[in-house]
Amino acid sequence: MAGKGFSWYLNTLTNEPANDILSTLKKKNMKEKEKPKAQPYDPKLVEDKIYKGWLESGHFHGEIKKDKKPYSIVIPPPNVTDILHLGHALNNTIQDILIRKNRMEGYSAEWLPGADHAGIATQVIVEKQLAKEGITRRDLGREKFYERTKTWAYRNKDLILNQLKRIGCSCDWDRTKFTLDESLSKAVAEVFIQLYKKDLIYRGNRIVNWCPSCQTSLSDDEVEYEEKDGHLWYMKYKLQGSDEYLTVATTRPETMLGDTALAVNPKDAKYKKYVGKTVILPILERELPIIADSYVDPEFGTGVVKVTPAHDPNDFEIGKRHDLEEINILNIDGTLNANAGKFKGMDRYEARKQLVKELEKKGHLEKIDKYHLIVGTCYRCHKEIEPYLSVQWFVRMEPLAKPAIEAVKSGELRFHPEYWSKTYLHWMENIRDWCISRQLWWGHRIPVYYCECGETIVSADKPAKCPKCDNGEITQDEDVLDTWFSSWLWPFSTFGWPEKDPLLSYFYPTKVLVTASEIIFLWVARMVMAGYEFMGKIPFNDVYIHGTVRDANGIKMSKSLGNGIDPLEIIDKHGADALRMSLILATPDGQDPWISKNTFEGGRNFVNKLYQVSRFVMMRIGDKQFDYNDISKEKLLPVDRWILSRLERTIESVNGDISDFKLSSAAKNLYGFTWNDYCSWYIELIKPDTPEAEINENSLKVAVFVLDKILKLLHPFVPFVTEEINNNLSEIFPDKETTLVFGPWPPQTSLYRDDELEKSLEVIQNVVNAIRSVRSEMNVPPGKRSDLHIRVKDKEITRLLEEYHEYFRSLAKIEKLIIGEDIKKPPLSASAIISGAELFIPLEGLIDIEAERKRLEKELSNLKNQLENLSKKLANADFIKNAPEEVVDREKTRKADFEERVEKLNSNLEQLLGW
Repeated sequence: MAGKGFSWYLNTLTNEPANDILSTLKKKNMKEKEKPKAQPYDPKLVEDKIYKGWLESGHFHGEIKKDKKPYSIVIPPPNVTDILHLGHALNNTIQDILIRKNRMEGYSAEWLPGADHAGIATQVIVEKQLAKEGITRRDLGREKFYERTKTWAYRNKDLILNQLKRIGCSCDWDRTKFTLDESLSKAVAEVFIQLYKKDLIYRGNRIVNWCPSCQTSLSDDEVEYEEKDGHLWYMKYKLQGSDEYLTVATTRPETMLGDTALAVNPKDAKYKKYVGKTVILPILERELPIIADSYVDPEFGTGVVKVTPAHDPNDFEIGKRHDLEEINILNIDGTLNANAGKFKGMDRYEARKQLVKELEKKGHLEKIDKYHLIVGTCYRCHKEIEPYLSVQWFVRMEPLAKPAIEAVKSGELRFHPEYWSKTYLHWMENIRDWCISRQLWWGHRIPVYYCECGETIVSADKPAKCPKCDNGEITQDEDVLDTWFSSWLWPFSTFGWPEKDPLLSYFYPTKVLVTASEIIFLWVARMVMAGYEFMGKIPFNDVYIHGTVRDANGIKMSKSLGNGIDPLEIIDKHGADALRMSLILATPDGQDPWISKNTFEGGRNFVNKLYQVSRFVMMRIGDKQFDYNDISKEKLLPVDRWILSRLERTIESVNGDISDFKLSSAAKNLYGFTWNDYCSWYIELIKPDTPEAEINENSLKVAVFVLDKILKLLHPFVPFVTEEINNNLSEIFPDKETTLVFGPWPPQTSLYRDDELEKSLEVIQNVVNAIRSVRSEMNVPPGKRSDLHIRVKDKEITRLLEEYHEYFRSLAKIEKLIIGEDIKKPPLSASAIISGAELFIPLEGLIDIEAERKRLEKELSNLKNQLENLSKKLANADFIKNAPEEVVDREKTRKADFEERVEKLNSNLEQLLGW
């Protein structure tokens, strides 16, 4: 690829005219301060411009191409109630890396975006808005409420999807879907009807998880559990016709008002004589039979349990086995109903207080013990849920689960990291029926109609007449479907199902699902079941589970805790590339990242480093014309061969890491190669001693060749800066690609692979790094050159040091070099050890020994104080017991770090004092 005149580009680097810069660069003995000053990379001038260009060019639109293999991903649709947080940023950056890489490899790539209508969460928000206006949804009526909610939801949907664009997501925005779109609603109705016809959907009066705050049922997977301190109340039930009592322990005393029996274990000898007798329910004085059931745990409480079939799922099953009455004592808002007698109208918690007082007053309360219990809460409002007997719609899950279980066992479905497959299988093998009806107005209304004659009609559209009585009034079921009932169809409904859409046959199955662990049950498992049931194929073969974003203290970021970081704030400050690279680097593969605002400085510095090195290389091209792909192997210097070998190894490593879904490892490989190998070593080594001198032409070709490959390898991770640099390079080399969106991805070759050379240069790198570390620790001014004495025992290392001494003398700022087997340590010198050699740097004349000694002693004193305080903290039993585990681990890590630093400072002081 031939270069052209470079005057146009020089104008972008400084305010000086291009020709003046060229002439300035050619002046002999030009001092460092006279060079054009490096301007930091400014993402604000680049990112919006670049993204707009991509959209206008339609680069992200996936096409059906018979000569290309498809690669598709469907976005986990964010809720319309969401605002962009770091979890979204991490999740979508991972997806974007995968889709961009495969697009660059020549696949027809389709990343389909969209949003979820979020039934409960959205309705709660709109109802709160109405409450501020002094009205309720019932005042508006169903149709007007739906339209108002729709207006709010669509506005928010567009807001969060536009926020994803700022991250750089290369989604096919022309195909954006919403779970309430007409086509997706059609799919939802079709699925309901098909499952109903196969008797996999049924309506039943069963115990459900009920949220009195949201006033709707919840599926088992929508209940979150938390530990709390509570009580066990021991209540006495009088045996009928006797002065004897049976004592029962319960954590929910108010539910006794719905008791319909007491139960004991049939093998419990001490209660065997009571089975078949009757007790009197305290306060309500209802007769209750005493039954025997093997479910009863003789070790819990007294061994006698109360049975409340309408308010406990296990009691419900006992009630079915023993034909017990089911008495519901709750209204839908959590207040008590008429079945609760004098407690009617009270809130459940107030009723508990009043009931306990009455039990105590009448002598029916034996004692109260403290008790640690696990409480179910609503995943949306976080209020305690109630087991509640209610008529709801359910999906029979066991038949649907069988192929989805086999998919993991056979290896057709793979989890990354693999251990999540065990979590998936445990849930699937113990699956329960799914309650899919919700007592809401916002969502897909259940496609079921009832005629006044009693007929039930399941239909996508309202029937014109009743098929049974022909003229009865027909009304639709008031409930809507669980939000997840539309989401589980997402991988195929978004491509046109149930219609035979060409997109569906081309892009389904998708390739990978990227998501968080908390929705493996709510979404991932259900999509797998739906894929097999309705498409006959698994919806994706790979599931990549990324970590949960935590703050610097290891606490999960959340809106309620106020410990989150706004990704848009980070983009405004550092740019989207810095956000993306920092998140990937900070997220260990398969683990949770701990993030602070300082985290993003690393990504910012890397992006700036890449930009500045590209400027340097392009400045050195000047008006030269050459094809950077035409590299003469015979003319390569050792350092040229080394960087090309390192490049090939990096390409191989990155390909392997991405294939194995180890994106953090891939990012670290690229970071290390770009910053260390290319910028800090190769560029520094080929850089001439004086500004007016030219870089070896073959080395300059290699520098451009490697830079081109770096840009392509990094493009999925940091798309904006790489595209900007590529645009500038394509102006110099007209035959170069004008965009990196379509690659090509660098091929994996072994033309220059040289393991021995890499090992040799690694020794030199170790020497330089050790010297730089010592100079930094001893506060040696960067511009000062030092002597270096090397004591070696390995002849091979001696050979390498002599062969490549010019490399490390230049990079480590060495004035005088002495190498030998019997070298003695000079007085007042700092030392470092590498494999096979010991390095000594005389410090006299380099630094103010006395001032440095005082500095080190002061730093050592401060560190010892911090270490002492930290040791006391970790020795405190209360801290170890009460602090979160991750906080204790963090403090232990800090202690180990302090100890290591104290040891190092002591060592440095010893060297200064000549000990």
